[in-house]
Amino acid sequence: MDHPGFDTDVVIAGAGPTGLMLACELRLAGADVVIADRLAGRTGESRAGGIHARTLEVLDQRGVLDRFLAAGEVQSVGHFSGLWLDFDDSDSRHPRPLMILQSAIELLLEEWAAELGARVRWSSEVTGIRQDGAGVTVELGTGDAARATLRARYAVGCDGGRSTVRKLAGIPFPGSPATMTALLGDVELPDLPEEYIFMRRCPGGHFSVIALEPGWHRVITSEYDHVAECEGPATFERLRESLIRLAGTDWGMRGPRWVSRFGDAARQASRYREGRVLLAGDAAHIHYPAGGQGLNVGVQDAVNLGWKLGLVVRGRAPESLLDSYHAERHPVAERVLHNTRAQSALARPGAQTDALRDVIGSLIAFDDVNRYLCGMITGLDIRYPADGHHPLVGRRVPDADLKTPDGTSRVHELLRAARPVLLDLRGGAAVVRVADGWTDRVDIVEARSEDDRWPVPGAGEIPAPAALLIRPDGHVAWATGGGRPHRSELRTALATWFGPAAQR
Repeated sequence: MDHPGFDTDVVIAGAGPTGLMLACELRLAGADVVIADRLAGRTGESRAGGIHARTLEVLDQRGVLDRFLAAGEVQSVGHFSGLWLDFDDSDSRHPRPLMILQSAIELLLEEWAAELGARVRWSSEVTGIRQDGAGVTVELGTGDAARATLRARYAVGCDGGRSTVRKLAGIPFPGSPATMTALLGDVELPDLPEEYIFMRRCPGGHFSVIALEPGWHRVITSEYDHVAECEGPATFERLRESLIRLAGTDWGMRGPRWVSRFGDAARQASRYREGRVLLAGDAAHIHYPAGGQGLNVGVQDAVNLGWKLGLVVRGRAPESLLDSYHAERHPVAERVLHNTRAQSALARPGAQTDALRDVIGSLIAFDDVNRYLCGMITGLDIRYPADGHHPLVGRRVPDADLKTPDGTSRVHELLRAARPVLLDLRGGAAVVRVADGWTDRVDIVEARSEDDRWPVPGAGEIPAPAALLIRPDGHVAWATGGGRPHRSELRTALATWFGPAAQR
């Protein structure tokens, strides 16, 4: 620590995937971080079950993807409300979803966070937050009537849909209430005649049975026009009764490891920042878990916020940089709420919905429609608001093959250190000279692209740029296609995203 009176730079509430990923990003950015979680430790509950292409790319950018691939299984297809989607190999090196349980994701992220020096305080529930012009004081209940406080520059709520941090910060959470009840459980099904059943629709709703590992299945039942909050706790018996109502049998269901519930409530924080308190993941947005987008959106929230907050706490960029977090991520979650509402409606029982599904299914057979939905579900097509006319600006950078003076590489490998990269693909010394005042924060790489054209979801194939400025999260802040390199635009992008030039 370089400032007296602080226990840490950032306190993160919640040691789930979003909080852990944020802790890793902050440590890579040089910030000190403490994660506080109300639980006594890992519960082992399986929870979410997959990672999409853009999140796989992010993990690849940081050099830890192999850990996750070794623990999961790549799936050949995805879906939109149970209608199958085919992922295009040209859109990403990792276009297909990875089936891996959240419990395994959390263990891998926690291991990585510990390697980077992040600290987790279990049995530490946030009970109060006071902020002033210099920092925040976070009050913690430690489970044994004792109280503790942590003084930090910033606090981030990654503490789920019922976020205490959001409530303490006074941030509204508007949206639409649940219209259906869904139960899920990890159970044994000795009499199941099939390996899996995916979204079989019935007069009252739909159900799925998915093989998790030898001997264990996840059962999911969804019944419409029921509201979970009014029906008591989720229990094994309620899950069994729901499956019998929908499927006519329970296939000998027994031995539950975990039972929970969810609904199609859709809510989003009206703002992601209140002074020195920020929100990420489910604390900022909840929705129907169609297409497995929730965990991925939370992790990508963390990757967007981490480098920005790291620059600010280290005094390298002004606090106003944090406003771009809400400006960029709020519309992303808003679109997720929109598409999951559509998926919930498309799953409803009834003849009208049957007809609608037939029409949508026939449209998905068209490549453009399939690609549009794949880009939306995976997050590969996200384009943040940005100044600049080049089609790459605001988008995530393709992982193009490169030739460098040291050999071969890939664009995403340049982001291992989570630092900005000015990638010069045409040997333009003028471009490099513009960045002289930022070399303490920006890595300058000269290389050649192996391909003349780069595939960009949402934009098609475009000519490889002459030079581009890549943010630590993999999104492009500036690019030029050749000719005069618009040095003033590059200088503006450097100052906007990475603070003023160093005085020499």
